[in-house]
Amino acid sequence: MTEFDAALAEELTPSQIVASLDRFIIGQNDAKRAVAIALRNRYRRRLVEEPLRTEIMPKNILMVGPTGVGKTEIARRLASLANSPFVKVEATKYTEVGYVGRDVESMVRDLVETSIRMVTEEHMVRVREKAADLAIDRLLEIMQPGPKRGKAPSTLQTLLERMSPQSQEPEPEATEAASDEQREEEERIKRIRDRLRAKLEEGALDDREVEITIEESSKPMMEVLSSQAGFEEVSFPNLGEVLGPMMPSKKKTKRVSVQEALDLLTEEEAENLLDHDEIKREAIERVEQNGLIFLDEIDKVAAKGSGQGPDVSREGVQRDILPIVEGCTVQTKHGPVATDHILFVAAGAFHISKPTDLIPELQGRLPIRVELESLTEDDFVRILTEPENALVKQCQALMATEGVTLEFTDDGLREIASTAKTVNERNENIGARRLHTVMEKVLDEISYEAPERQGETITIDAEYVRGALTDVLRDDELTRYIL
Repeated sequence: MTEFDAALAEELTPSQIVASLDRFIIGQNDAKRAVAIALRNRYRRRLVEEPLRTEIMPKNILMVGPTGVGKTEIARRLASLANSPFVKVEATKYTEVGYVGRDVESMVRDLVETSIRMVTEEHMVRVREKAADLAIDRLLEIMQPGPKRGKAPSTLQTLLERMSPQSQEPEPEATEAASDEQREEEERIKRIRDRLRAKLEEGALDDREVEITIEESSKPMMEVLSSQAGFEEVSFPNLGEVLGPMMPSKKKTKRVSVQEALDLLTEEEAENLLDHDEIKREAIERVEQNGLIFLDEIDKVAAKGSGQGPDVSREGVQRDILPIVEGCTVQTKHGPVATDHILFVAAGAFHISKPTDLIPELQGRLPIRVELESLTEDDFVRILTEPENALVKQCQALMATEGVTLEFTDDGLREIASTAKTVNERNENIGARRLHTVMEKVLDEISYEAPERQGETITIDAEYVRGALTDVLRDDELTRYIL
């Protein structure tokens, strides 16, 4: 059992997953329970013996609810908890095969690239300590070069002159003298480097400038072209590896501080220590076993097309998505990837269409359906204050950088929440995102004058909020000032 599995077993029980999501997301308990069970089932499946393990498919989820109620945030936080590769894609940016646009298989390739970055960062952390030691050795070599071995010292020149013409062998005394001189030189350089190493560890040389030579990475032009939209990367698999030997790396000389030199050399040494084949293998395995794709705006391709205009390929997009969700093998530049056990979380507001407008085959591949509720005024108050990344905490932290202290009273927070709810009811309901627009209007004057109000403590109560929103609380002014 891997470390990842052990962590799931010991830490991420369904109730603990929900508790972790509660730290950032208010309400939506049904959705949290659904994703917690889906994540836990991944661990359970790994404990099942083969061949039954392969037959257990993930229970994909369809979230239905208005924008701004937490659909995307639930999926993103879930992926973070499980240390899973995660991508959020919009169903509307894909087109049916045969039309100009992105192919649905590109979502899997994007997921692989995300996994490659994740695994690479983890491997970089593992080799960081060794890379730092190698970087120090390289820097000491630059600051205090060793003896030049290509050029014979004067003692050796004398030695050659005294060689016997018959045997062409040096006299023992000359050989011993040359060895002693070389040992003394090496010991002298070692003593100097030891002193420099001690000063480096103390940070005494951080501001000193040195000249270093590092490799400058340059990708083949065709690899850049292959990453453009509409130009499938699998057309030229592993192009960089094929053309790499033909295009030698360039060397670049830079004059930088010792501290910056250590950082640059450490990065280069860490890169050299990485096993890229192992990274690809581990990244693909993580995608296949733990990958998570959040397919947003699924309702936009659910409505029945009229046969012309932008609607013409909606059902075709669903049919192209179907085999990905159902389980197939997608070719990527890092190798084939099986999508059978990737967890798909689809989401949509379904204002115009409804979930039953999806093609039956796709509905069958999204068996878990949860409805997210619209946020109430009480939810808005909790969203402002309770999460670890609460909007009030963010605003207070920003103003603290200017030396301004913000204090929000309970009635002030209630007034902000009430205004957000009112605007959502009279205009488009954009959920918790409305709090950002209301809060920006409330703090507009403070944000503008903050540099001149250093050291002040400003109380945001109901009266202050009403005064800041006086001009926008009239019905005819709401849309102009608050999106």
